[in-house]
Amino acid sequence: MAQKTKERADGPAARSVPKPVFTDAEAGALAFPSSTSRHYNYFEPVKLHASVYEDVTVDVQPDPARHLTQGWIYAFANGEAGYPEGWTELRSSDWHAFRDPNEEWEQTIYRNNANVVRQIGQTLENAKARHAFRTWAGGWTRVVERHVGAWMHAEHGLGLHVFLPAQRDAPTNMINNAISVNSMHKLRFAQDLALYNLTLTEEIDGFDGKAHIATWAEDPAWQGVRETVERITAIRDWAEAVFVANYAFEPLVGELFRSNFVLQVAAPNGDYVTPTLMGAGESDAERDLRYARALYTSLVEDASYGKPNRALLEEWLSAWVPRCTEAARQLQPVWSQPPEKPIRFEDSLERSAARCAEILGELGLDLRKEWIS
Repeated sequence: MAQKTKERADGPAARSVPKPVFTDAEAGALAFPSSTSRHYNYFEPVKLHASVYEDVTVDVQPDPARHLTQGWIYAFANGEAGYPEGWTELRSSDWHAFRDPNEEWEQTIYRNNANVVRQIGQTLENAKARHAFRTWAGGWTRVVERHVGAWMHAEHGLGLHVFLPAQRDAPTNMINNAISVNSMHKLRFAQDLALYNLTLTEEIDGFDGKAHIATWAEDPAWQGVRETVERITAIRDWAEAVFVANYAFEPLVGELFRSNFVLQVAAPNGDYVTPTLMGAGESDAERDLRYARALYTSLVEDASYGKPNRALLEEWLSAWVPRCTEAARQLQPVWSQPPEKPIRFEDSLERSAARCAEILGELGLDLRKEWIS
């Protein structure tokens, strides 16, 4: 039988309970913006009040430079822990200052991509109901079969092997999210083109749904693009990979093919469907450029590292712009294949080069003539 608690004359005996000892190691000990406010917040919002994007994104990935006072809780076999800033040669006084102007988070990702897929699906259903594919010029059908189909490989390669690894290596959750969305845009667009290829195989007699494979692997016009994409996938510096893809490859090759070829040539050849898909890809690229512009602008304007960062970006451009330009020039034979040719290749390339110079100029960088000549 358990021993009964002795009772004092004036009531039950007092129980012995350990008293808490505060060491400042417990959660909540750190002072941060708004720590004395009744409205809890652990970061400085860009505006007066934090947006939903900031609430669900900022500091979701902990960092010893901010609130993770005990250091990283895991490390790689070589001793590197967490998200080392040394995974890029670029430097920042505060990587956590970046905010995505698109304010991408889970809800926006699903909503925006669902809208794009819905738009494409409705266009295809309407085209099938109206037998729109019968109005295509015969030569244009072959262009879509081979060359529009081949473009899915470039998008898939960039999405899976460039942006997907880069989003893991970037040092903050805000940058990770933006690059991750860039990856998903590329993969979704590649899937759009693959599904479109299947639809055309069913709708157009004699359409070869496998022709794009041989085109990507063997057609001389595409080997420069293929080699360039594969070389970009080999870049291990995440910031270099993202910069090269968005500031060199996209304007000089991506926009050249999507906007300055397909969107210009499809309609005169009786095709209003393919531009809907390519327009979605162009919209993705423009949206992704907005986050890249914010990220690299902050790096070239950094009070401590702006000058060396700008010099490094120029070094990367000197290596990659000539490669992208050469890949673009090898595509020239594609411009001669449609029955209707409303635009010359040289005019298309000139537009793409002007676009590249424009977006680089926003960073205070020049597109040198010897790089594209």
